[in-house]
Amino acid sequence: MGERQLFEDTPLPVERVLVEGYRRMSPARKFARVRDLNWTLQKLALAELRALHPDDDEGLLRLRLAARSYDRQTMIAAFGWDPEAGG
Repeated sequence: MGERQLFEDTPLPVERVLVEGYRRMSPARKFARVRDLNWTLQKLALAELRALHPDDDEGLLRLRLAARSYDRQTMIAAFGWDPEAGG
């Protein structure tokens, strides 16, 4: 039985190196990688929101970002902001 390839766009030899690198990483380093990737995704999402809403201030942009992760009731309860009314 052959190896199962994880990534369609990555040659298998490269994928092996990548997987082995992750196996050798300490839990702290893996956590740091995930944290860094999440930070990058937030920056990209904020850039998209700035492009879509160029007149919004930083606070409103961050509310819009939070609304991508939390439901309407949570946004209202936690931030006093209704994404449907302010969106």
